[in-house]
Amino acid sequence: MNQIREYLNRPLVLGSVGLVVGLIIGLVVLGWGLWPVQWINAAPDNLHPGYQEMWTRMAIISYGATGDDASAKVEFDALGDTGVDALAAVKANPGGIDPNLINQFGSAVSAGAAVQPATAAPGVTPTAAPATAGGSNLTTLLLVMCGVTLLVGAGLVVYFVLQGRKKAGGVEPAAPLSSSEAETPTEWTNYPAPGEQAPMAQFMASYKAGDDLFDDSFSIDSPSGEFLGECGVGISETIGIGVPKKVTAFEVWLFDKNDIQTVTKVLMSAHAFNDDTIRQRLEAKGEPFMANSGGQTVLETATLRLVARVVDMAYGQGALPESSYFDSLVLELAIVQKQ
Repeated sequence: MNQIREYLNRPLVLGSVGLVVGLIIGLVVLGWGLWPVQWINAAPDNLHPGYQEMWTRMAIISYGATGDDASAKVEFDALGDTGVDALAAVKANPGGIDPNLINQFGSAVSAGAAVQPATAAPGVTPTAAPATAGGSNLTTLLLVMCGVTLLVGAGLVVYFVLQGRKKAGGVEPAAPLSSSEAETPTEWTNYPAPGEQAPMAQFMASYKAGDDLFDDSFSIDSPSGEFLGECGVGISETIGIGVPKKVTAFEVWLFDKNDIQTVTKVLMSAHAFNDDTIRQRLEAKGEPFMANSGGQTVLETATLRLVARVVDMAYGQGALPESSYFDSLVLELAIVQKQ
C-alpha cells in the first residue's frame, strides 16, 4: 500500500494517469458513443464490394442506353483498382444483364478512350471525385478530443502540484529559514538553533474533527527545483463508530527518491499509546510515538531527515475514553537534506 501511495502522491504520475483516462474517455465515450464518425459522400472506390458491383451494373445499363464510351470510362475509372474485380463479379453473375452488353462495356472501358466530361444517364451520377466531408469531420473530431485530453491532463497536473503546496495557507519556504530572515508565522519553529542545520523546507499539516478524508502530502524540492521526495500525514486509526470519524492515530511518512522504502511513524493519542492492543496493532505500520503539544519525532532516510513537531493539539470530549481521539492537530514538518 505504501508503494502505491508513493506513486499516487506524485503529480507527474497522476497527470499521466489522467492523460490516459482522458484518451480513453475521448476515444471510447466521445469518439464511439456520443460523436461517432459518419462517412458521407464517399467515392465509389471506398464503397463495400457489394455496392461497387451495384455501381458497375448501373454503369453497364447506362452504357447500354447511351452507347457513350467516354461516360462508361469515367464511371468505371471511379472504382479505381477495385473496378476489375467488380466487373468480374458482374460477368460471373449477370443477373438479367445481357452478357454481350457486359462484354461491350468491358471493351469500351479498356480501350483507353479519352475521358471527357459526359452527361450521365438519368439516375446515374458519373462523378468519381471523392468527397472529403467524412475525412474533414474525422480530423476535426480528433483535434477536439486531443485538445480536451491535453487540457484535462494539464489541469490534473496543476491541481496535484498545487495540492501538495496548499497547506498552511500555501506557505513553503523557498529557502532555509533563519532567525535573521523576515518575521515568520509564530507557529513555525525558528531554525537553526546553535549546531543545527536549517531546514530547506517547512510544511504545516492541520487536522480538524470532521475532516474524514484528511491526508496531507507535500513535495520536497531542492532550492534549485530538483524533486527529492515527498512527505505527509494521514489518518491511521479511528476509534468508536459513527460520523465524523474519531481519529486516534495518524501516520507521518517520508519518501526519499534515493531510498528503497518509505519511512513511517505513528502519532498516537494518549489512550491509544497506553492501550497495549491498539499499540501493538499499529506498530506494524511504523514506530509509535505519543502526541504531546510541543513534542517531536524524527524520520530519516538515505538523504533526508524529517522533524515532525506537534504545534497544537486538542482531544475530543464525549462518551469514548478520555484522551482517546483528536479534536484538532497541527503538525509541523521540517525537512533537512543530509550533507
